[in-house]
Amino acid sequence: MSRSRGAGLPAAALSGPGRFRMAREVAAAGQPGGDRGCERALQRPGVARRGRPSLSRAKLHGLRHMCAGRTAAGGSFQRRALWVLAFCTSLGLLLSWSSNRLLYWLSFPSHTRVHREWSRQLPFPAVTVCNNNPLRFPRLSKGDLYYAGHWLGLLLPNRTARPLVSELLRGDEPRRQWFRKLADFRLFLPPRHFEGISAAFMDRLGHQLEDMLLSCKYRGELCGPHNFSSVFTKYGKCYMFNSGEDGKPLLTTVKGGTGNGLEIMLDIQQDEYLPIWGETEETTFEAGVKVQIHSQSEPPFIQELGFGVAPGFQTFVATQEQRLTYLPPPWGECRSSEMGLDFFPVYSITACRIDCETRYIVENCNCRMVHMPGDAPFCTPEQHKECAEPALGLLAEKDSNYCLCRTPCNLTRYNKELSMVKIPSKTSAKYLEKKFNKSEKYISENILVLDIFFEALNYETIEQKKAYEVAALLGKSHCYTNFHISEGMGRRE
Repeated sequence: MSRSRGAGLPAAALSGPGRFRMAREVAAAGQPGGDRGCERALQRPGVARRGRPSLSRAKLHGLRHMCAGRTAAGGSFQRRALWVLAFCTSLGLLLSWSSNRLLYWLSFPSHTRVHREWSRQLPFPAVTVCNNNPLRFPRLSKGDLYYAGHWLGLLLPNRTARPLVSELLRGDEPRRQWFRKLADFRLFLPPRHFEGISAAFMDRLGHQLEDMLLSCKYRGELCGPHNFSSVFTKYGKCYMFNSGEDGKPLLTTVKGGTGNGLEIMLDIQQDEYLPIWGETEETTFEAGVKVQIHSQSEPPFIQELGFGVAPGFQTFVATQEQRLTYLPPPWGECRSSEMGLDFFPVYSITACRIDCETRYIVENCNCRMVHMPGDAPFCTPEQHKECAEPALGLLAEKDSNYCLCRTPCNLTRYNKELSMVKIPSKTSAKYLEKKFNKSEKYISENILVLDIFFEALNYETIEQKKAYEVAALLGKSHCYTNFHISEGMGRRE
């Protein structure tokens, strides 16, 4: 027949002043002369019968030895003092190690896992190509020059031709005479409405892909302008291959290496570049194209992320896909890609930058530049020169405080390795002259070949993971507790 835990003990020993007196006597056991306190507590009526057996079989072995009486084996004061010291040291270590693990968990640590995966096929990235020259000089109309000539640096503020431009055209007399006639507004009646530096303006005056693209192959099969879509950047009208827009399926590749990607030959049309008379923020001294390789969900930000391809060379670009996964706060600083922006359905760093720049220009200039989304009116040449361009320069200076764009939690990027060879060779120069009806000098100054392909049919995953989770914290705490109680207290009879 079972008995209750307190059976056999007098009420005075379990409650009231008797209970506290017994506790004080047991607590005094670890002090000099404390064995008398233990003995007195154990010899109280009803306790001697049950208290001594319970302490002698205590799971906390240190407590048993701390309260050992003089008559018990090893009940000397020195031995009890050593057990008090061991008990306090072990308890201190337990608290120290446990608090260390707790503080480590509260720091939300993370580690990075890098792994390479092989695939039977990979989706080919989007490739955006821009001519370094945004507007073709010979395509300017009298109205274009009247309204945008000062912004382009071709006219003085009073709408007269800049003398230095005529000096630059001295070697090309027909074009020099054409420009003088174009810049003569004495009998010109300007149109009432000017479209501004709009998409239609840049589309009409920009380099057309049908004129630039001399040849195109993807995985050995012919392609053409219909495989590209137009996109506007700070370089004006650009062209994106494999954009996935208008319901077009994304192209894939099943092999790595040259000949298994995109190969295009372009004519950059240097003869149609705008004359450069001085240095401005928009001035470009380079001849060639800017190229950016990116995912289809990410808008091009080619002015900062693009790489240059020069005429007179064949440039080989070996790329590798990287799929990155970051952790949200408090382990990391990423932002969910599903959290769209005002003008883009999918979040990315470039989308955030363009979104931020658009809102800043619209708020400060009441217009937007040609590469900016939205329905605000396009900036006029005057707004471009006096407000939009200085505002973008100011924004770049304080970008760290205004446009804070966090890394998306899921990101696809493409590493690149570039190499190039000179074209044309001496043996191919005559053939290319005949094929394109151009001189060897024109070919070396205007024609380039761009070859983009996967280095191998694999991709790299870079994943940020939690280094210490709640389960690990509880497991460590349990391990430390078991060690210090079961072993650290001294398992001895």
